[in-house]
Amino acid sequence: MLKAANIVAFAVTLIVNVMATTALIGGISTAQVSDNYLTLVTPAGYVFSIWSVIYILLLIFVIYQAMPKQKDRPFHREISYFFVLSCILNIIWLFLWQYQQLVVSIFLMLGLLGSLIAIYLRLNIGKSKVPLKERIAVHLPFSVYLGWITVATIANISAALVSLNVGGLGIGATNWAVLVIVVAVLITLIVLATRKDIAYSLVLIWALAGIMVKQAASQTVAMAAEISAIVIAIGLVATILLTKLKKMRL
Repeated sequence: MLKAANIVAFAVTLIVNVMATTALIGGISTAQVSDNYLTLVTPAGYVFSIWSVIYILLLIFVIYQAMPKQKDRPFHREISYFFVLSCILNIIWLFLWQYQQLVVSIFLMLGLLGSLIAIYLRLNIGKSKVPLKERIAVHLPFSVYLGWITVATIANISAALVSLNVGGLGIGATNWAVLVIVVAVLITLIVLATRKDIAYSLVLIWALAGIMVKQAASQTVAMAAEISAIVIAIGLVATILLTKLKKMRL
């Protein structure tokens, strides 16, 4: 039952996403909606291609979890119906975004973020010892997905504030952009320190590089994004080296 639900939920999510991207919902594409509410943390357009990577990884997960050999694997119980819930929230969010109900869409995005955090924690990603195949087919998709939705949540809130003409909550658009970038970096460093999650960190570097490119006209924001990406990259390299050193000592 759960395996079938995961397959159907993913298939519907993918179809709705294609419809949204091609402007079949609301008569406007997801990218065009984003362009209508540009913020100083909006990344360059090419950055959103990561959705293709996410859906490919989720397809791998859906196929893997449906295989007979994986019938009794603990990850089924750990993920439970949270993946189905994440798909439902993703679909509803897409409709709200397409019809430019940005403020309401924040709550769906937070729900999606929460469901992915639940999956991430229940799988104990970065701490649990699982076979390599399972790490690639189950843990990796949700690391990348959570990383991007962390970024998307920040972007969604920022766009909603722009739609309300309060694009900085009184602290100014530039200060707001720098603040949320710093928050994103701190979250990533915490994930690195506690989970050693390389995939999650790479997603944030990808997003920050995109912000740096898109916001080149705002020197403060571009510099903040660049420095933040470098800080995460340094933390990533240090984590890899320390992990290897620890293994050598064992």
